Amino acid sequence: MISIMFSLRTLFSSSRTSPHWQTDALISLGLMLTFLAWDSTGWDMALAQPWGNSAGFALRDNWWMSTVMHNGARNLGWLIFLALLIGVWKPWGQFKHMAKAGRWGVLFSFAGALLSVTLIKAFSHTSCPWDLQTFGGTAPYVSHWNVWLDDGGGGHCFPAGHASTGFAFIAVYFGLRQAGAPGPRKYLLIAVLAGFVLGLSQQMRGAHFMSHTLWTAWLCWTVGGISHHLYQMLRTKMILKS
Repeated sequence: MISIMFSLRTLFSSSRTSPHWQTDALISLGLMLTFLAWDSTGWDMALAQPWGNSAGFALRDNWWMSTVMHNGARNLGWLIFLALLIGVWKPWGQFKHMAKAGRWGVLFSFAGALLSVTLIKAFSHTSCPWDLQTFGGTAPYVSHWNVWLDDGGGGHCFPAGHASTGFAFIAVYFGLRQAGAPGPRKYLLIAVLAGFVLGLSQQMRGAHFMSHTLWTAWLCWTVGGISHHLYQMLRTKMILKS
């Protein structure tokens, strides 16, 4: 993370388009240290145990949790993304306060955040709580930081992909703030709340630990923010050269 901050400083020190990058980087560093502290507490397992036991997770196949909060929320997230995509050409709502290039920037930031979560999940050996021996599965618990050790379970469970459906919309906050539109923090709050609601619903089913959700939030803030600032920097340099 520190190397990322130095890289950002090199990239943006001469750019007048990213006045918030230092604050965003400090927030990212603070969140990283907080979540590393969380990982050292063992609270993941403590928060999972009220919802599961050696027989598994009672809410794993619950209709509301699996059909509405999982499949339905995921589909809703893609519908909202489609609405944002349409808004690039036909702006609606707060998008009316943004230039077309800024609206493209929101999608660039959104895609960067989602892609980071998807790529890490694809290579992760970490299994879901419902695969662990503690909850009736076959895999032993292995920290998600032990990236070279396969726990023998299904894997691909870190970070929390479902929570990214909400957290990725932090991109809207970056775009509205850049455009000077009113109330960008309201949309940041909505994105964060949506991400945690989706993450908690999956935790109750046994699909994720809390740390999976926390690191998804960090990735969406950090990678989404870097994508936003990088886009603005490149856009400004292209304008100056033209």
